[in-house]
This record gives sequence, C-alpha cells and structure tokens, in this order.
Amino acid sequence: MKFHYSKENLKPRQAKLQRILEILPGACSWGSLLGLIFLSIFFPFGAATLIVAFYLSWIMRVLYSTFFLVLSYLQLNIEENTDWISRIDGIRHLPIYLNENRSKKFGSDWRQAISHKVHLDQLDKLMASKNLPPVPEDIYHLIIFPVIKEGRDILEPAIEAIKRQEFRLKQMVIIFALEERALPPVQDAVNQLQEKYKNIFFACITVVHPAVVPGEARVKGANASCAARQAAVFFQNHQIPFENVIISCFDADTVVSPHYFSCLTYHFMVCPERLRASFQPIPVYHNNIWQVPGFARVVETGSSFYQLIEATNPEKLVTFSSHSMSFKALVDVDYWPVDMISDDSAIFWKAYIHYDGQYKVIPMYVTLSMDVVSADNWWQTAKSVYKQKQRWAWGVENFPIVMRAFLESTKIPLYERLRLGFKLFEGHLSWATSGFILSIIGWLPIIFARREFASSVVYYNVPEIANTIFALGFLAICVTIVLSLFLLPKTKIRYRWLIKLGHAIEWMMVPFILVVFSALPALHAQTRLMLGRYLEFWVTDKHRAKG
Repeated sequence: MKFHYSKENLKPRQAKLQRILEILPGACSWGSLLGLIFLSIFFPFGAATLIVAFYLSWIMRVLYSTFFLVLSYLQLNIEENTDWISRIDGIRHLPIYLNENRSKKFGSDWRQAISHKVHLDQLDKLMASKNLPPVPEDIYHLIIFPVIKEGRDILEPAIEAIKRQEFRLKQMVIIFALEERALPPVQDAVNQLQEKYKNIFFACITVVHPAVVPGEARVKGANASCAARQAAVFFQNHQIPFENVIISCFDADTVVSPHYFSCLTYHFMVCPERLRASFQPIPVYHNNIWQVPGFARVVETGSSFYQLIEATNPEKLVTFSSHSMSFKALVDVDYWPVDMISDDSAIFWKAYIHYDGQYKVIPMYVTLSMDVVSADNWWQTAKSVYKQKQRWAWGVENFPIVMRAFLESTKIPLYERLRLGFKLFEGHLSWATSGFILSIIGWLPIIFARREFASSVVYYNVPEIANTIFALGFLAICVTIVLSLFLLPKTKIRYRWLIKLGHAIEWMMVPFILVVFSALPALHAQTRLMLGRYLEFWVTDKHRAKG
C-alpha cells in the first residue's frame, strides 16, 4: 500500500504513533538542556565530564566540517568556468566523446585537470549503465515561481537571469504560481511579466491557486503542486514525455547564473538514475547582501557554508530551498505535500519513501542567489530572520512522518533506515541544543562548583580544556571568514576593502548568532511540535534598495 506522507487523515493507531514521534525531538532537546543544568547545580563533576566530552565532539565536528568546507569551496571554484554546453553536446555521441576525453592533457592547469577527472568518471559510469539520456534538443526545463506578495522588483530580476541563459530558451517553460489571495498590485505585476516574456520562452504561463481548497493548508507546496498539475496537462498536450522534463521550483527572488541550466542539464544527462534524483545547487544570499545588517549577512553566509559542507557527502544530502528534480518523479510521488511547510525537504523524503530508498540527491557545484531576509529597520529584520530560521527548523515536522514510514517499510534496508533516521533525529537535536551548551550551559559547572569539586583536578582543567577547544574553534572561524570574503559578490561600493574588513569583524557575533538565530528558533519549533501548536506558513520579508 502506498504510504500516506502526511499527518492528516491517519488511522487511530498511526495517529497515536505520529503524536508520540512529534513529541520525541522536543522532549529530548529539553531533557538534554534541563538535565545538564540540573547536573551542573547538584552534580557539577558529572556535568563537567559530560560537557568536556561534548566540547571534544563539537571541535572534532567543526574541524571535520571546516576541512570539507574548504574542499567544497575549491570544487565550486574549479567548476566556475566549465563549458557545460560543450559537455552536453558531446554526450549525444558518447562513445566517441569518451575516447576523445581519455586522451586530453592539461599540463600544469590543476583546476581543469581535476574537473576533467570528475567529468571522465561520470562519463564512464554513464557508459557502463547503458541508460543513455535523451538528446539535448528533447530536454525541457519547467521553472515554477510561487508568488503571493513579491512585486515586480523581486520577480523581474529572476526572469531576466533565466533570459540570459546559455541553454536554449525555447526549451524552457516559466510558470508563475500565483495565489488567488495575492493583492491586486502583485497580480498586475505577474500579468505584466507574463505578457513581456511570453514570446521569449517556450511558454510563460500564470496559474492561479484557489484561496480555499479542501485538504490543503496555506503553504507553498500546495501552490506549487497546483501549478505543476497544470504543467503536466501542458506537456501532455504538446506530446512532451515527462521523462524529458526537469522541474525547478524556485523562490521568487532566485537569480541564477548564465550557465545554471546548462550545468543542470549536464548533471541530469550524465546521471544514470536521472529519473530518481534531485539536483541541489549551492544557495548563496547575495542579491541584497550589502543592504542588510551585519548579523543577517553572517547568518545567511553560514547557511551557504552548511550547504557547501553537505554537498561533499551526497549519501546524506537532502534537498534544501531552490532545487530541481525529474518531472516524472514529481508526478509519480503525487507532487509536493499540500499540508506541510517544509516542502523543499519533504519532497525528498516523499520520493525516497515512494521509491523504497532508491532515490538520491546529486550536488551541483554551481550557485544560485537569493535575498537575505530584510525589513524596514534593524529590529524588524532581526524578527524576520528569527521567523525564517524557525520556519527552516520546522523541517522537524518530517521526522515523525519519515519514522512512521521507516517502521512500516520492509523494502528499504534496515541499515539505511537506522542511518538516515539517526541523522535526521541527531541533526535536529544538535541544532536545538549545541548553541546553548557552547555559550551558556558549558560554564555552569564552574559557577555552581561545590568545595569538593572546586579542589579537584577536573575543576582546574575544565577552563584549560575549554580554552584549547575554543582556540581551535577560533582557527576554524578564521578559515570561514577568509572563505566568506572570497565568496562575497563584487561591488562598486567605495572603500570596498573597508566594507569587507567590517564583514570579517561581524563574524565575532557567532556566539550570539548560534543562540538567537539558530538554537533558539530550532528549540521553539520543536517545542511547538511537541505541544501540538503547529506552525503556519510565513512568507519571508524581502526588500531591495533601488539602484
């Protein structure tokens, strides 16, 4: 029987299990924090031992992540100038193209040599699979932009970026997924854009999502699913197989680089399991990065770095934010969930469960740029950033549904269910607790130390151990600062070097950010889920300065 990927309309036994699993992450997070506070007050020796163990685990993870962050950044830099179009054209004659590539030499150009080695390995796997892709002329891109309150100033740069693509524009279909409840100025802006671009692409369509649909919540996934269903009819009418269509669901502010869709097409063609895969680029938040408060820059740069690190381990990669997938897979799994906020990660888990574990995410070392959350003033921006991070942390809503599916499944290997279930649980637990332990709770055993503990070796060594660990952490922060400066977009602002120096200093806010814009919204989200106070979808505030 097909698994029902939802918390709604469950049988009594499933509903009870769902509720237990909803309580589990929040209960464990609160239990960990309150347990450490209790131990710090009444058993400081035991608390100190646990906290030192946590520090050691944390610093090992930080050093590990920093190493792979550097590798991932280098890979992003290596692929920056790759000629994806020539690779796409070469794949149509794969045996000849493969032989030509085996004999290529690059001398001292190590970047091209590494890129070529990766490319050659991918061609070998494709050839061995015998699952050759359609020719480039038969591949179409469907790009959906859900719209509810974004104006022309946000939407038009996104469409203009697609207009500048190297890939053939007449093989692209743009759909504005417009909410019926959008205000008249927003509807007018969408209609103007549709009229302006309708002859540039294969099609430019507006699909209006009704304000009230039984069984649906007011979430982006419901709007995008409505648009995708209309797209399915469109492709059927034009006799275009779903297997030849790549769907990209982008936030309205998503601006892609000129070679984005050629890179995506290449990865789709070279992947033997292309119909059971999602394709994840690296999101960066550069559209308005020089116009927002410093803490917002650091928060969103950290989000980009997290995705860079995750890209180095495709076996654990889950779709995030704007991404792409086979349209055939989307139709097979019955589109995005229409009652969940975290649609970007939910669609991966829904597909993974539908295909009994035979589904994966392919990382793409290409960026797409979005807006940093911003509002009219510093305080409103801080509130908006907090709400956005709480919405991201609401991805914990996937945990009880995924675990129900894993408990019912007999086709997904037990090891995979245990591995992925643990990663999902541990990721949310760490998200909600690490910032508090590092910044606050870690110092409590010393503050509440009793006389017998105060005279122990552990008491005197805890500060030394903590200082050593934080020194290594500071080294990792320095590496992160350097990479963040390399990743920042170029600007014509006067005294750019001074601005970048200020950006480097902003990273000193990391301890504050770890608590206020990471751990706290995550704990807040888990607490709401634990208490059954389900979060409602909130549309991020986005503002652009003119000029």
